[in-house]
Amino acid sequence: MIELKSRREIEIMSRAGKITAALLDYLEKAIRPGIRTLELDELADEFIRSHGAQPAFKGYRGYPRTICVSVNEEVVHGIPGQRRLEEGDIVSIDVGVKLDGYYSDAAKTFAVGSISEAAKRLMRVTREALELGMQKAKQGARLSDISWTIQQHVEQNHFGVVRQFVGHGIGAQLHEEPQVPNFGSPNQGVLLKEGMVLAIEPMVSEGHFEVEILEDGWTAVTKDRKLAAHFEHTVAVTPEGPRILTQ
Repeated sequence: MIELKSRREIEIMSRAGKITAALLDYLEKAIRPGIRTLELDELADEFIRSHGAQPAFKGYRGYPRTICVSVNEEVVHGIPGQRRLEEGDIVSIDVGVKLDGYYSDAAKTFAVGSISEAAKRLMRVTREALELGMQKAKQGARLSDISWTIQQHVEQNHFGVVRQFVGHGIGAQLHEEPQVPNFGSPNQGVLLKEGMVLAIEPMVSEGHFEVEILEDGWTAVTKDRKLAAHFEHTVAVTPEGPRILTQ
């Protein structure tokens, strides 16, 4: 069942989203060669709580940290620890915030120092795919219009669309219906209506789209160990068009 949000609920989610967006900007300034991923997690936890909110991920289904930090071939759900970022890495940070009973969720891939042109292109195409997908989050469209648009842009640029992980509805729960795949045929699935709020999040691989889960039970990596990028926004369907809540 898909929960339609009222304008009041969307405003609360927008306030949560502003904290999420500000946090990603804050962490971007902290990212540098030599910093440990656990340090980024500690900064994030302090930032969220200092803004009167709660980390959405910590404790969710047993996840131990505040943010997911996924480096290079890691696609998503990388657990912060003692690993130090190195010059030339790319690092995806995924974070959720809970405020007054409602959630926001966003992700962004960052460069660590100077990175390769191939890594820059991967990040750019993934970000563009998200932007194009979000434009389809409007009343009267079908859910798969988002999915198809993302897949087309990614594959036209000769990258792979990760299929094992997808976007989702969001609201009073971190993960709600519907699922939002980043692949599929156009004009399929549910009709988008005012009050739907979706976490749209293309995860894109430099090579093949297949992934595997590491022994920690969380970290997903590309099977061919090629680079991956991840961008996400929480988006509300409104009469005025898509409203990005996490910017």
